[in-house]
Amino acid sequence: MKQNLAAELIAEFLGTLVLILFGNGVVAMVMLFGTGVPGEVVKGGFTNITLAWGLGVTMGIYIAGKISGAHLNPAVTVALAAYRGFPWSKVIPYCIVQVAGAFVAAALVFWNYHPAFLAADPGLDHTAGVFTTFPAFPAVMSAGLLDQTIGTALLILMIFAVIDERNHPPAQLGPLVIGLIVVAIGMSFGGMHGYAINPARDFGPRLFTVVAGFKNNGLTDGGRVFWVPIVGPIVGGLIGGLVYDVAIRRFLPKA
Repeated sequence: MKQNLAAELIAEFLGTLVLILFGNGVVAMVMLFGTGVPGEVVKGGFTNITLAWGLGVTMGIYIAGKISGAHLNPAVTVALAAYRGFPWSKVIPYCIVQVAGAFVAAALVFWNYHPAFLAADPGLDHTAGVFTTFPAFPAVMSAGLLDQTIGTALLILMIFAVIDERNHPPAQLGPLVIGLIVVAIGMSFGGMHGYAINPARDFGPRLFTVVAGFKNNGLTDGGRVFWVPIVGPIVGGLIGGLVYDVAIRRFLPKA
């Protein structure tokens, strides 16, 4: 049992690491390059960001899926524990390694793009958004909370539909479909709070920005926005799972 749990935790760590490497990496490409310097080539925009995040989710699932189930997200882990019999004793260990994987991925992205950070933001006072999310309207924190709740409810609702063996699961296409779900959420609900829809994806890199000395980190800068992408996704995930089970799963034919 302990050996199996160790393997699962390693898989969750690496799957989340891969996800955040692609996700933070694409945001670094968009934010740090093509900033108006004459002759500099723009490296993409929001479409690039949503596509790469979705593909990052797909790649992370392919890494961890057969060993841990590839939760890669505490909101997924909690929802599976609440509605699908995932052991509650594993919830905290899974969440810890997910946050750790996201932290290490953020550190690797910063290491890779360090010269670009020095050029674009030598004081590290306005580029923490490469790693973590911030509200579009800081004075209306409830708007970001609602956004995170709705976005994650959609995520869990659709994940439950995809993985349900009684609801025409797409077999090997499952990871790609889930990645496309994340793309759709980003394109539809990406404006109000950066569509974290994943506490580990947001909090792990945010912890890194604190350690690395970013001044606008949302944790120690007085902004205190860090709790929104934690509470919203957990609540939204529970809502999405409940909606699927009440409105869809109970009407499906028995396996």
